[in-house]
Amino acid sequence: MIGIIPITGVGEIKRGDDLAGMLAVAVAEAGAEAGDVLVVTHKVVSKAEGAVVELPDDDPEAYRRLVETEAKGIIRRRGSLIIAETRHGFICANAGVDRSNAAAGTAILLPYDPDRSARRIRDRLRHQIGMELPVIISDTFGRPWRRGLTDVAIGVAGIRPILDLRGGTDHMGRTLDVTEVAIVDEIAAAADLVMGKASMRCAALVRGVEYVEGDGEATELVRPPEEDMFR
Repeated sequence: MIGIIPITGVGEIKRGDDLAGMLAVAVAEAGAEAGDVLVVTHKVVSKAEGAVVELPDDDPEAYRRLVETEAKGIIRRRGSLIIAETRHGFICANAGVDRSNAAAGTAILLPYDPDRSARRIRDRLRHQIGMELPVIISDTFGRPWRRGLTDVAIGVAGIRPILDLRGGTDHMGRTLDVTEVAIVDEIAAAADLVMGKASMRCAALVRGVEYVEGDGEATELVRPPEEDMFR
């Protein structure tokens, strides 16, 4: 059975705050167990790391310039919407530049290295509360061909991003030739069910998920350009 436990008590985060330490305390108070996965929204990570810039709320041209500065490449444009490739290799709207849950006159950027951010939080949990919990940094992305948004993993630590089922069989005995499950995306999306977008809950524990421990990077989920039929 899958369980999703919201992490409370962290509060508003600002640059320089000891987010990892605050999460360690909150995770312990939430009753974390071995095998749980901690999911943390990237916005509190970005705020703690100082990935916040001044941006006038009423200046769409300044917003466009910021998006283009953050983008490694522009994939598509439609009106004010820009689909861009970030320095990390992610393809997303407006290069991840976001004004939701940001203070007036500011915008939040993606963490510089979300995988490193996840590793730092995981290391702090190990040293502060003695638990080896996998950590996922999440963000909200759109998807080709489907309406609506869902949370995905942009940083990981202690968990293999993809559950490779190729070579196994389904319940009818057929060999699975192409099945690779984006397990960290599924966990990130599940965690968002209790975190939400306006709840002040920046993290959640996901319990009861089968995953493979190990090193990995969220960029493993990015489809190489030669395999990408949507560019």
